[in-house]
Amino acid sequence: MKGLKETNFNFPGQQAFYRGKVRDVYTVGDKLIMVASDRISAFDHILPKPIPYKGQVLNQIAVHFLEATKDIVPNWLEASPDPNVSVGKKCDPIKIEMVIRGYLAGHAWRVYDDGHRKICGVPMPEGMQQSDRFPEPIITPATKAESGHDEDISREEIIRKGIVSEGLYTRLEEYTRALFARGTQMARDRGLLLVDTKYEFGVYENEIYLIDEIHTPDSSRYFYAEGYHERQLAGQPQEQLSKEFVREWLMDNHFQGLEEQEMPEMPDDFVELVSERYIQLYEYITGEAFVRREVVDLEKEIYGHVMGWLEGDE
Repeated sequence: MKGLKETNFNFPGQQAFYRGKVRDVYTVGDKLIMVASDRISAFDHILPKPIPYKGQVLNQIAVHFLEATKDIVPNWLEASPDPNVSVGKKCDPIKIEMVIRGYLAGHAWRVYDDGHRKICGVPMPEGMQQSDRFPEPIITPATKAESGHDEDISREEIIRKGIVSEGLYTRLEEYTRALFARGTQMARDRGLLLVDTKYEFGVYENEIYLIDEIHTPDSSRYFYAEGYHERQLAGQPQEQLSKEFVREWLMDNHFQGLEEQEMPEMPDDFVELVSERYIQLYEYITGEAFVRREVVDLEKEIYGHVMGWLEGDE
């Protein structure tokens, strides 16, 4: 299966188009049509080769969790007319990523390992080792950049700069903790530990809505629950299902997105490994067998499914 690198549709009534790191986003009326491509990003750079089935995995996991959490907070999703597509309400995005961490891993670990004991103004206990569980999950927000790196920011800075009001931020924190608790329980039921994740929110008709994707391997990190404690006691790295192993491969090949660093070329066998990892996570987290779509012209099929939905929606 050839990966879907990008789409270039022109839907009737289309008003805007935006190409993100992974999704191609089309605005039609008051709806957003999000096509999940097979692009993969790390360190805020898009890697040259697409990962077959990645977009399908991301979209279907996101739909799975958006449906499972709509009792906590309303979300933007209205339909998924194609395995790679979600459509729904066009919300006014809040320019903050609500990052929540249950374990010391990834970016938080790198900050900790550099000797810092605070991240986004939130204290981290002394004496922790990589992949240890925090006593309570911590929220470490980031500014939502249009391009380039998102940046850590504290709760106090967000309020002081007037990005959102204190009351609105408090509600975002409450939603974030409730969503993380639900995701944690759903992961545990499937033999996984939800390590950290991020949520994005928007406003629609003066209400807060959950937007974008949730609990996917692009926005989240998972450990296997079985053997977690034994590995920690032995000082061994945790087995994880996330995009972190792609970041680690890039670091091993001397790339962290810094200036003058050259992006390494992923060999085909590594691309295949990444694809299989994404499929494995889908099956672990949903408990369902992944159905690999096999079509000659993927773009044509996606366009047809979206057009069918648009015509039926009118």
